Amino acid sequence: MASTEEETTTTKPISLYDAALPTEPLLFKPTTSSTYPSPPIEEPAQPDPSEPDPTQFLQISFNYGPRPFKDLPFLILFLLLVLCTFAFGIFSIFHRNANYSNVSSFSYDSNSTSCVQDASFLSNSNWVFRSSLFSLSSSSLWTNLIWTLVITLILSVPICFLLLLLLKHYTKQIVYGLLPFFIIMPIFFDVYWFVACTLSSYCSDAFPLVYRFLVLVFVLLIVGIIVWIIVANWHRIELTVRIISVASDALSRNLGLFLVIPLLTVGLVVYYAPIVVFLVFARFNGKIVAKESNGDYTCVWKQDSWVPAYYTLAILTMLWSLTTMVEAQVYVISGTVAQWYFSKDEKKPKRSIRSSLRNAFGPSSGTVCLSGLLICAVRVVRAVVDSARQEDVPGIVSLVLRCCVNALLSAIDFVNKFTINFAAITGEAYCTSARMTYELLRRNLLSAVFVETVSTRLLAGVIFVLSALYAIVVFAILKGVSDLGVNAYIVAVLAWVLLLVVLGFFVHLLDNVIETVYVCYAIDRDKGEVYKQEVHEVYVHLPISRNSRSSYPSRTLGV
Repeated sequence: MASTEEETTTTKPISLYDAALPTEPLLFKPTTSSTYPSPPIEEPAQPDPSEPDPTQFLQISFNYGPRPFKDLPFLILFLLLVLCTFAFGIFSIFHRNANYSNVSSFSYDSNSTSCVQDASFLSNSNWVFRSSLFSLSSSSLWTNLIWTLVITLILSVPICFLLLLLLKHYTKQIVYGLLPFFIIMPIFFDVYWFVACTLSSYCSDAFPLVYRFLVLVFVLLIVGIIVWIIVANWHRIELTVRIISVASDALSRNLGLFLVIPLLTVGLVVYYAPIVVFLVFARFNGKIVAKESNGDYTCVWKQDSWVPAYYTLAILTMLWSLTTMVEAQVYVISGTVAQWYFSKDEKKPKRSIRSSLRNAFGPSSGTVCLSGLLICAVRVVRAVVDSARQEDVPGIVSLVLRCCVNALLSAIDFVNKFTINFAAITGEAYCTSARMTYELLRRNLLSAVFVETVSTRLLAGVIFVLSALYAIVVFAILKGVSDLGVNAYIVAVLAWVLLLVVLGFFVHLLDNVIETVYVCYAIDRDKGEVYKQEVHEVYVHLPISRNSRSSYPSRTLGV
């Protein structure tokens, strides 16, 4: 797992123990030529097999060298599912029945006891649909909507970079300046909607006064919860501001991630396109058969028996691909930021993103697939549990099963936390990374569940306020330059949603940077080294995990 000798010498960090460095290595084997009398040979104590060997953790650092392939069975399984999905999808295209859309043109023939097509049937529904679609696309609403969304998408790029720059240099001013708007904006929209709906005859007829008051009170209760969250976490905001500032600085030194991560998302969409086409054509596989009902025969469509199974296969493959791509993005972000962290100050590592991509889709692709499989399984099982809860199945057995499943899912989430970040740094397999990450954080009294979740909430509030202010500006401009009327609200809301999604991607990127820096800081602390002094000055103030207790004696140098 250690880096090569050349890279270790060029990236020598600041050591906490430089003044007391021993002349012998930390772990050395005494020779028989020692001038001191050797003590009596005693039977060495057998280590506890339940406790990992602490010496294996001394060399945790970024693995710059060639990495072996890990977790290959899961990569093979993933590729097998993808291959089957595409193979059966191509078969569904060539095996389709062209009469699927013309079922209504078939009638039962008693002579041949089968369904025959009426030659005089002519469907012009497609022409009607195209005509209506053309008329809608030429309307003023669609024109203004398309232009607004395109302009919003273009402006979102400089908005993201401007927000990154502000968070890097003026984090405290941005957070404390926008914090009151976390409360003001929801109250403003709530009161504005209540007044506008009361003045509008159409809205007031659709929503009686009682319902309007219920919505008003509900939103005010949500605002009250937001106020309570801010007050309860007020003592952590200052530390959170500094953490966000450090993460923004790390992200600003790896701006290539703003291009690579969206391209990976685009690649996933391109990968999804043929699977969606296969799902559409899979419906066309079947035949038209006669169905008897009360002595009358009608012609109905009957799907082939393999179509439902293919739908299940394709949907599960898409879900696994989605979670795998998300984990691959986290891997690339972690690997890139870790290379910056473990490099010399003011020296940007070369080809860090390229090497992270090569590792994510090369030696560690099986690890990424396994992590994606676990997340996909957790999401599917949790959806099933939530669906069963909505059905409100009575019985103590159902309640116990739900509690056990929730506990199991929480345990998997706990194990998965920081595992892919650690794997991106060291190149270890998934299970090894999960165990070593847990032991690393436990030895250093750091929580395996990141304590600063406030950073995500603060960033979510910031992008909500910024996108809401943008929507207000869009609405004002549309009111002044167009005659959309009430439709201006729809365009403004869609522009707000689009900008919120783009800024949400920015927050997702920054959150992963925060977690990666957290793991790198834990490695530094474990080795007694300081690669990034500014990071240690902030992360050292994180509260220790009181539930963690190091089971290893503290390492002393020169003993």
